[in-house]
Amino acid sequence: MRIFVTGGTGLLGNTILRQLSDRGDELISLVRGEPTAEVFEGINTEFVSGDLNSPEVISDAVARSDGVIHSAGLIHIGWKRLEESMQVNRDGTRVVVEACLNHSRKLVHVGTVNTLAIATREQPADEETSLENAGGQVPCSYVLSKRAGVTEVLKGVEQGLSAVIVHPGFMLGPWDWKPSSGRMMLEVGRSWKPIAPSGGCSLCDSRDVAAAAISALEADVQSGRQYILAGENWSYFDLWSEMAARMGRRAPLMPAGPLQRWLGSTAGDLWAAVARETDLNSAGVKMSSQYHWYDSTRARQELSYQTRVSAESLDAAAEWIKERHL
Repeated sequence: MRIFVTGGTGLLGNTILRQLSDRGDELISLVRGEPTAEVFEGINTEFVSGDLNSPEVISDAVARSDGVIHSAGLIHIGWKRLEESMQVNRDGTRVVVEACLNHSRKLVHVGTVNTLAIATREQPADEETSLENAGGQVPCSYVLSKRAGVTEVLKGVEQGLSAVIVHPGFMLGPWDWKPSSGRMMLEVGRSWKPIAPSGGCSLCDSRDVAAAAISALEADVQSGRQYILAGENWSYFDLWSEMAARMGRRAPLMPAGPLQRWLGSTAGDLWAAVARETDLNSAGVKMSSQYHWYDSTRARQELSYQTRVSAESLDAAAEWIKERHL
C-alpha cells in the first residue's frame, strides 16, 4: 500500500511511519519545511512540503495514496491559542476530509480521549459514556478544537467518507522528538516535584497505538466507528513516583490538594494575563485533577489492539528523554 501520513515529526506519527516503513509500505509524509534527517532516519518515505491548510498539496498526496492516517495536530492545554488550535485541528482536518472524499480514500483520524467523556475513580469511561459524566471535559482550546476536528470527520462520513477515528490515551514511548507527552517525564526529571497532580490518566505505549491505527486503516468496520486506544489507569501521584525513580529523582510527597490547585491556577492565569500562557494554568490544573481513565475493550475486540505493561513504556520513554532531552 501507499499511505499518506500527517504529523510525522510527532510521537505517534513518527512511530506509525516507522512501523509502516518496516513492513515495506510506500509512504508519503507531509512536512512543513526541510525534513530533519535525524527525525526520519530509517524511514523510507517521500516528502511533500506544506501544512494542513495547503489544499492542493494535501489533495495531490491523497490522490496518490491508497489510504490516509491523519495524526497531525496542535496540543495546547489552556484558554489561549483557540483560533490557532482551530486552524490546525478543525480547519486542517476539514482539508484532509475533503481530499479523502474527492478521491475516495479511507481515512484514519487520530483524535484524543480528551474529546470523549471523563471517568470517575470507580468507573472508567468508554466510547458510549455520556460527555457530561463526572462534570465533563474542561472546555479549553485543545478539547474544543479536537472535538471540532472529529465533527469534521463525522460530517464527511455523512457525505460518504470511509473513516475510522481512534482516540489515544496518555502516550509514552521512544521517538518523542519534540517531546509531546514526554514533557511530563522531562519536567519530573529536571527537578524534584514534591506535589503531583490529583487526578489520573490512562497510560499507553505509542508503539501499541501506532499498530492499532494501522490496523484501523485495514479493518472492515462501519465508517465513523470510534475507538479508545488507552492502557493502564494510573493516578498521577503513582505515575510521577514511577517517573521520578527512572529519572533519578525523589518521588513526590503528596497529590495536590485544594490549596495547591488554587495557587497553581491563580499564578498560572496571572502570568498568562501579563506574559504568555504556559503549561501551568487553570485549564491544565483542572484537567489534571480529573480521572481520564478509559476502557479499550472495543479496540481490543475489533482492532486486535494489544497493550504492553506500563513498566516497558516508562523504561523506553525515560531512556529516550535522558538521551535526547536532558
